[in-house]
Amino acid sequence: MKIVTASQMAALEGESERLGVSTGVLMEKAGLAVAQGVRRSLGGLVAGVKIAVLVGPGNNGSDGLVTARLLRCWGAEVTSCLLTRRPGEDTKLEMATGYGVRVLSLDQADLDRKAALSGLDSVLRESRLVVDAVLGTGRSRPLDGWLKDVSNLLSHHRSAGGLTVLALDLPTGLDADTGQVDPACFTADLTIALGFPKVGLLTLPGAAMAGSLEVVDIGLPPGVEEEPGISSGLNLELLTSEWVAKQLPARPADSHKGTFGHALVIAGSRNYVGAAFLAAQAAVRAGAGLVTLATPQSVYPTAAAKLTEPIHLPLPEDGAGRIDPTAAALIKDSTSRYTAVLVGCGLGWSPGTARFVRDFLLGQPSDGQPVIIDADGLNNLSEVPDWWQRLTQPVVVTPHPGEMATLTGASAGAAMIQSGRVVSAREWAARWGVAVVLKGAYTVVAEPGGMVRISPFANPGLASGGTGDVLSGIIVGLMAQGLDPGQAGACGVYVHGLAGEKAVQTRGNAGTIASDLVDLLPETMREIKTLGGIKG
Repeated sequence: MKIVTASQMAALEGESERLGVSTGVLMEKAGLAVAQGVRRSLGGLVAGVKIAVLVGPGNNGSDGLVTARLLRCWGAEVTSCLLTRRPGEDTKLEMATGYGVRVLSLDQADLDRKAALSGLDSVLRESRLVVDAVLGTGRSRPLDGWLKDVSNLLSHHRSAGGLTVLALDLPTGLDADTGQVDPACFTADLTIALGFPKVGLLTLPGAAMAGSLEVVDIGLPPGVEEEPGISSGLNLELLTSEWVAKQLPARPADSHKGTFGHALVIAGSRNYVGAAFLAAQAAVRAGAGLVTLATPQSVYPTAAAKLTEPIHLPLPEDGAGRIDPTAAALIKDSTSRYTAVLVGCGLGWSPGTARFVRDFLLGQPSDGQPVIIDADGLNNLSEVPDWWQRLTQPVVVTPHPGEMATLTGASAGAAMIQSGRVVSAREWAARWGVAVVLKGAYTVVAEPGGMVRISPFANPGLASGGTGDVLSGIIVGLMAQGLDPGQAGACGVYVHGLAGEKAVQTRGNAGTIASDLVDLLPETMREIKTLGGIKG
């Protein structure tokens, strides 16, 4: 599913007009979709329910008036509160009043602020649900004093309980392109995005103001996003089960373990045995036919006792239980037997570990197997100037914002990366020539060619040690089965996120641990394929 900026959405609507679907028709479709969303949020019945629609001056307000009219037709008691002056000829307002929608004009040009707030307070006090249809994507200035007062009043009634706030396309005060929020930004329980989700709805801090997100069809012509002059700019997508299901490896009835590849997981150290376990077991659960776990000699007994499925490759180690640099040549001699490689989880850092990573990844031409570099693999690699120029194989890197800041030399650290996650991931994927998985809420997956995909998941239950190792294991397991780094990164992120959602539903945010995700991987992948209409 495409993710768009405000200008891209305007271009899509303009192209729609050219193809014969007018703005008026889109408004009617949008209003219907939002009204249906209101009905769903109220449990299916709206008759007799008191609903307030906060209406602004532009198209977002017009969509809100259509919503108000349809809800009134379904029996709701609807009040449209005009917070600003509407156009002189306002057919949507006339139609709403014609169907019995109560209209309350609260324009500051007609009332003093105290009287306007008193009128709005009375409406909100009686309402069960409020639709925010004030500014949408057209906001280009800070919210003024009046709208700030409205936001404060709305927040008061929402926090008092019993009042649901539904944002039409965007919460008022949220920047559609950046996710930045005005101090007076309205807070929604649910946002219904029209046509396509906007970038700001999937970027913090804006995503936190939007509540749950639904995307609805508003009648844009089928395939309008692929029209010449439109498609080239739409290189940002939201990951969905339908897309992921089409990428996941098929499981033919006549297959055998060799069909699904052989993943090599180079991970662990004396202090981080669990990282090796989680990454290797996740690769197994992700469907790799064979998994070899290469760990320091002292880690091997513990890892072998916990992991019965993988093949074990004990490696020489230094005095602190980290992989010795001489292991690079040992592994290189046998890499032709593997179809994908993971390096980094729990390796630790030392001059010797840095040399191992450098010698293994950069020391000599590879056999071309795709490689995922994670965690300490990245920390050790960051000390090599221009490391990306010495790679000879397809690569995906999986940094969290702090690691990304180290790799890029961002002067303001993780905060700088977080302030522009999509831009940063896209820029460095192109510069390095590798796929970049920038972890965190709404994980960003960028390919060197410019395509960026965003995970729909922001799950505090995943904020615990080891979940990143599980993600890396999933990705290497998928690469072993033939997915390229960009595909494997995107699919791995989605599978990992959905497994996290399922784990939190049964165990709670505070009780979910990384191994819970590993256990849920097979049923999660089966569910994704089912949702995508794919058997097997």
